Amino acid sequence: MPLASMELWDDLLACLDLHARPADDARFVYEGRSQRLGYHRLFGGQLLAQFVRAAHLACPGKTVKSLHALFARAGLPEEPVRYEVDRHHDGGSFAALTIVARQAKGVVATASVSLHTPEEGPAHQAITALPAVPGPEHRTEFHPLPWETRATADLDCPTAEPPEFDLWMRTPSPEAELAPALTAYATDLTLIGTALRPLAGVTQHDAGTAFSSAVTSHTVWFHRPFHADKWLLLRQHSPVLAHGRCFGRGDVFTENGSLVASYAQEALLRFTDGHFTAGRFTAGAR
Repeated sequence: MPLASMELWDDLLACLDLHARPADDARFVYEGRSQRLGYHRLFGGQLLAQFVRAAHLACPGKTVKSLHALFARAGLPEEPVRYEVDRHHDGGSFAALTIVARQAKGVVATASVSLHTPEEGPAHQAITALPAVPGPEHRTEFHPLPWETRATADLDCPTAEPPEFDLWMRTPSPEAELAPALTAYATDLTLIGTALRPLAGVTQHDAGTAFSSAVTSHTVWFHRPFHADKWLLLRQHSPVLAHGRCFGRGDVFTENGSLVASYAQEALLRFTDGHFTAGRFTAGAR
């Protein structure tokens, strides 16, 4: 039986509470338990969030500015994950790490992480105006996100639509230092669904029947400090789907339009019946 929303929230927070394990002078080791989502494999968002937490613990006083993760094989949800952190550089302003996520059967994912000590200086950004936060009538649920989400479009619309999707989210009030990990967790959820939108009659709910999918790489960049318990807009689009892979990217904005993070993802997207052709991939674009 799926966990209720508050149980999911408590479960996720427990997963982000990584524990130090014996290591040597050149390496930090942490362990985190896996979520109880009822999936046959680990949710990639869990690994992204735990990578962020492991980097933060290895370099206190600095914040993660970029994370590039490669998913080597499906993780097992019934096992904890061990994070082995190698610090290649930890200077006064920047740090560079490599993190290996390991379970009993071997490496499930790796990450290259860069951290930075925030500095004062000039700032600017170039964006178009953002819409207002949708009203409560646009509340929707995106399992396993254990917090409030709103959207004005149906990600799983049966008709062909442009490969774009806006998702507003607001978490309960966590510790401020958890905001990057929670946001990284959310960025893994809907990019494949966004890539499927131009294909009439196929949605992410058809995974395992019409197609198989698996994220192969995911990158997140953090630009500014922010709070996850304030409204955030995840604005994303998928510019290409081809050769059994899809690619998507997105930006994370605060309600007042400040760009606080960006992300990109490549995934396997292999159709099982050979029905779709390259021509169909652009049928819904406009």
